[in-house]
Amino acid sequence: MITSNKYNYYFYTFLSILVFILLLKADMSLSISYKEALNVFVNSSILSFITKTSIYFFGQNDIALRFPFILFYALSVLLMYKLTDNYFRYEKDRLIAICIFMVLPGVLSASLLVNSAIIVIFFTLLYLYYYQKNNKHSYLLLVFFLFLDNSFAILYLALFFYSFKHKDKKLMYFAMSFFILSMYIYGFATGGKPRGFLVDTFAIYATVFSPLLFLYFIYSLYRAGIKNDRTLTWYISITALILSIIFSFRQRVYIEDFAPYVVISLPFMLKTFFHSYRVRLREFRFNYNLLAGAIVLMLSMNVILTFINRPLYLILPNPTKHFVYQYHFVKELSQEFKKRDINEITCLDEELILRLKFYDITKGERYFVSTKPYYNYDEKIVIEYYKIKLFTVYVKKIK
Repeated sequence: MITSNKYNYYFYTFLSILVFILLLKADMSLSISYKEALNVFVNSSILSFITKTSIYFFGQNDIALRFPFILFYALSVLLMYKLTDNYFRYEKDRLIAICIFMVLPGVLSASLLVNSAIIVIFFTLLYLYYYQKNNKHSYLLLVFFLFLDNSFAILYLALFFYSFKHKDKKLMYFAMSFFILSMYIYGFATGGKPRGFLVDTFAIYATVFSPLLFLYFIYSLYRAGIKNDRTLTWYISITALILSIIFSFRQRVYIEDFAPYVVISLPFMLKTFFHSYRVRLREFRFNYNLLAGAIVLMLSMNVILTFINRPLYLILPNPTKHFVYQYHFVKELSQEFKKRDINEITCLDEELILRLKFYDITKGERYFVSTKPYYNYDEKIVIEYYKIKLFTVYVKKIK
């Protein structure tokens, strides 16, 4: 009991530190992107409802924009911690698994951005927790999922395969019916020209996990399949992974629809690793120690880049190629406008206007702002990080 309490203390301390850092990151380092601005001002999706509710209670600021998703992140981690109770032989293995889940690049990124991925992770884990505790499926949650997000079609299909294997006719008919309904209502979002995107898909998965971790993840799913160790979580993850691969042979897939169902198998993968590690004598563990060290190193680098990524502008030949460029510079631009008492602008770049609207720079006829130079502008405003020019606008007073 004392040992368990010790690991609980470590877990809650680490989670609290991460949540605090995420809140700091949301407030100090990120600007609203165009897609996020659409959810705040234009769209009427579940994301719009969540963000608008948070902004209503906490004000129109970056923390309010991202707080609901950080909250879903924390709740998802807590659910995963509950799900892995008595799952590992040693309590320290459980702590390691949860800590790795917490710092997965894809999970951390989903907690900071206005997207449905972290919401899907939370509700999928909630469904699995209900199933684990009650040894039955929550049909009420499955009905709710139909109206929540299009990607739950993957969960319905996975439940169909699981129920077919276990001869659960009620679940099988229900899952297939709701899969068809979901496809009828939403379709399934793919885009791009008809050509292969398999390499792109694997590259994104490698980014979500980190490369070595993703390779071992594929191995663990394969190993569980051939050893007939196929849990409900395994069915969900393998269905999402295979579907994304099949679709990527012809179309670009939206990985945020698939990745939430893949990352939930992380504890299963690590349990496989710990078992393989401990059945070997110490002198035969070198390769596993090497693999574990490389994975920890890569994860550490990914965590650092998630929280501290602006210095990358110093080495990139083109600032727009930065992986979070679309979440930068607009907040700083709005601050520069306010210093000059510029609160109303007109601009040909409608995306820029919508993003600035979040920071109380409204559309009006007092100033004309252009992202391209012209002969009689009054002022040039340059946004720089580390003296690297990110974005430039040219301002002309109209009234």
